[in-house]
This record gives sequence, C-alpha cells and structure tokens, in this order.
Amino acid sequence: MELAMASAIALLVAAGVYLVLRARSFDVILGLTLLSYGTNLLIFSSGRLVAGKPPVLREGIAATSAGYTDPLPQALVLTAIVIAFAMTAVTIVLAMRSRADNHSDHVDGREDAGR
Repeated sequence: MELAMASAIALLVAAGVYLVLRARSFDVILGLTLLSYGTNLLIFSSGRLVAGKPPVLREGIAATSAGYTDPLPQALVLTAIVIAFAMTAVTIVLAMRSRADNHSDHVDGREDAGR
C-alpha cells in the first residue's frame, strides 16, 4: 500500500511540475491543482496508513496509540482542500482577467511565447 501511495504522489507531483512549466495559463492552473493533490496525499500518508481505526477516542478501546490513527494529518488535509479550492478560484479569475486584457492565454502575456 505504501508503494502505491508513493507512486501516486510521485505521479501527481511530476505531472504538476510539468504542467506548471508550460506557457499557457490553463496548464499552469491545472499543474498547481495537481501539485496540491500530491501535497495533500503526502500530508495524509504522514499519519501512517491505517485502515479501520478511529481518529478519536471511543469507549471500549484502550487509549493508546495502537488503537487509533493520527487525526492531525486528516485535519490538515481538510483545511488544505478548502484553501486550495479558494486559491484555484482566485487563480482562474486572474487568468480570465489576463486573457481579457492581453488577448492571449500565455503566462507572460505575449502572443508568440512558446513558438
């Protein structure tokens, strides 16, 4: 399971970096989104991949770390998802404004960029 998670994180980060380095604004936005997904998976996997264990104290289960999973990475990922959604919305608005002002969707605003 760790190999699959590490492969998924590596694939998301590699695709994100590739897209961020492109000249078009849509590619950059998509790359930033993929990078945030990869980061979220990395944070989530830092809390040990455990199936079937609750993140909060329950009656009948011993209050040791062996009976629970770490709730902190889950809370951090939830917060990161909300922040990433808001930043994606802001970035899309900025890209739309840049396209309207420059009549181009290139990141640097030039028509001939990338040719």
